[in-house]
Parts: sequence; C-alpha cells; structure tokens
Amino acid sequence: MSLLHLRTTAAGFALVLGVCAALLPSTNASAAPAESAAADSAARTVTTSAVQASSAVPPVGPFAEPDFAATCTWHNFGEGEQPPFWLMFVNPLCVEYSKRDITFDDGGALRFLVAEPSRFAITMLTCRYYQKDHWSVQATNGAVPYVAWDGQYWWDKTDQRAGARLSHFSVNGRTVGIGDAVAVLRSANFNDLADALSDYGQEAGETGLTVTLPIDLGCALIG
Repeated sequence: MSLLHLRTTAAGFALVLGVCAALLPSTNASAAPAESAAADSAARTVTTSAVQASSAVPPVGPFAEPDFAATCTWHNFGEGEQPPFWLMFVNPLCVEYSKRDITFDDGGALRFLVAEPSRFAITMLTCRYYQKDHWSVQATNGAVPYVAWDGQYWWDKTDQRAGARLSHFSVNGRTVGIGDAVAVLRSANFNDLADALSDYGQEAGETGLTVTLPIDLGCALIG
C-alpha cells in the first residue's frame, strides 16, 4: 500500500471520527453542553489542521533535519549499552548509539542483540524521535566489515513527517548508495537523471529521503 494511500485512508478515518463525535448525543444528561461543544470543536480543529498540513506536503522528498533537531538533548550510548527506561517519556527523544563492535569472535554481536530490545522499547511513546547510530558488522576485529554505515533516522508524528539518511554505507568495503549511482550516471553523461537523483544522495555511500506519515491523533492532540 502506498504512502499516499495510507495518508488518505488515515485522513478519512480521522474525519469520520470527528463527524461521529459531533453527531453522537452525550450519554450523561447532566454534562455541561458548553464543555462538550468545546471538546468537539477542539477535536475537529486538530483533525482539520492535520489533514490540511498533510495535503500540502509532498509524500517523498530529500532528507532534511527535523524542525525539533535544534532543541535536542542528546543521550549517547556505547557498545551494547542499554538506555534507561525513563527515556520513553522524553519528547523529543534524541539518542546516539555506537554499534561498531558487532563482531562474532569477542561477544560484540551478543551484546548488541541483548541491548536492542530496550533501545527499541524507549521509542514507543514519543511523538518526536531522532536517532543517530554507527554500524559495523564483521567476523573479527580488524576485518573488512560485511556491512557498515552511519545512520540518521527521525520521525515527527505531530507534523506527520519522517526521514532517514545512510552515509558511508558499504558492503565488503565497497560503497553503495544513490550517491554512487549519481557518480556513474554523470560519468555516462546522463546528467539530467543524475541531477534528479542527487537530491537523495550525492556522496559515495549516501542515500536519504523524507516521507509523509499517516495522521496520529494522539500526537496531533498533544501538539
């Protein structure tokens, strides 16, 4: 299912919820009509604003830093280090992980696997999340990595946007990415296609993009 279809479906569902909330009678006869009307109006305003914002943004674009990046307080974790559980209540949550010792002869791969569940768990509640990490997977220390990269990944469920960027991505020591494809296209004089792709990666081993997310009513209400 395409991102555009997901966004349209989510927007339609949100609008249906807003209409139902406005039409259903109150189950409590003593409830204050003014408070009920105000709540319905607020819900409709949030839904309408979110739909208008999502329709004005292209579904896919070049990678860009999130608007909240300037306000990030970064939490840095070393090889196999598990973050504390209380970070799941931080918004925005900005973390950086070192994952270069995913090595099979010294226990690095096992330490990585043990740490990953807690790293994933702290992302569940936050509406704004930004992660940077540094990967290297190899058989032994000092060996050419099977795969390696530096990553940036973020989402902003309030603004319905997410982005990802891989740089220095390599497989068995050879860089792979849109930036590599751009270089090949330029060498073959396919400059128009190279120019179109260069927004999504220019350097060797670089690939990045930003996409639109479906509406998250919880994050939209929180703001």
